[in-house]
Amino acid sequence: EENGHPNKKLKSDVDEEDAEDQNKKLPKRKIVLLMAYSGKGYHGMQRNVGSSQFKTIEDDLVCALVQSGCIPENHGEDMKKMSFQRCARTDKGVSAAGQIVSLKVRLIDDILEKINNHLPSHIRILGLKRVTGGFNSKNKCDARTYSYMLPTFAFAHKDHEVQEELYRLDRETLERVNQLLACYKGTHNFHNFTSQKGPRDPSAKRYIMEMYCGEPFVRENMEFAVIQVKGQSFMMHQIRKMIGLVIAIVKGYAAESIMERSWGEEKVDVPKAPGLGLVLEKVHFEKYNRRFGNDGLHEPLEWTEEEEKIAVFKEQYIYPTIINTEREEKSMANWLKTLPIHDFNSSAVEVQTNNKNPK
Repeated sequence: EENGHPNKKLKSDVDEEDAEDQNKKLPKRKIVLLMAYSGKGYHGMQRNVGSSQFKTIEDDLVCALVQSGCIPENHGEDMKKMSFQRCARTDKGVSAAGQIVSLKVRLIDDILEKINNHLPSHIRILGLKRVTGGFNSKNKCDARTYSYMLPTFAFAHKDHEVQEELYRLDRETLERVNQLLACYKGTHNFHNFTSQKGPRDPSAKRYIMEMYCGEPFVRENMEFAVIQVKGQSFMMHQIRKMIGLVIAIVKGYAAESIMERSWGEEKVDVPKAPGLGLVLEKVHFEKYNRRFGNDGLHEPLEWTEEEEKIAVFKEQYIYPTIINTEREEKSMANWLKTLPIHDFNSSAVEVQTNNKNPK
């Protein structure tokens, strides 16, 4: 106020306040959002409220939801208030092309455009669908598909001198890789493929539906290949360790028999491939779709119309990040140098005993 007169509000301020009031009157609805993001520079998907030094994908998402007017500010601070649930907790540096989150929002006009306006370009909301009130994206998801993009020189035998840029995967080695990957299919005890589970923990048993390596292709003079894996659910680091073990066998550091051993009760030293190439491709809601997808009220959770947008996002943000980071930081090449440090023949108990009693 100046000279005793109240300040006049600008029209734009009034419009914004009107929109805000309108938003508050909108009822909240349960929805799912289809998300794609490049995970480089983030400490995973899941938000750690109160820890600002490690930025996560959800930090940026929640800010955008508040700024766009979809959720009130206090829901951003306490995510339970909007019944927020993500389908998969991707690890540090891991990307996604088809992550799904479920939450309650106000269905404002042009909602996707408004959320995306407040997000960095390497995080996009590509689709939205209404779901049943009790829907929880983590519990209702019956399978997840991941891909892992890696330079093919990772499969070169350890006794061969390899120039990374010139290496090309031969048919015989690709077939061997696929034979080994196929061994993971079915239900196995994966306690050796995560740091969090003991051998008798029932939750260490996981069901793998398919796993294979596709045809190699050249990008920026370097040959890459993509491994696809579909499973009911995965534990922390599980996929990276599954791939790490296959690389160790193909390179000649470990015997093929180590796979069977790793599913037994003994502790086996399983190497963990870098996080860089891992991408959450797709999450599956087959049971939900059968029950609600054709009830006339809800849409099936399938994203055929968004497939082109997903492909464009991967070409624009995910693949270039993996390729450029590999070339600049050599994450796979540096990791391969650590494989000889692993002891693939002894169990961890023997290794500890030998360390205590050096010959």
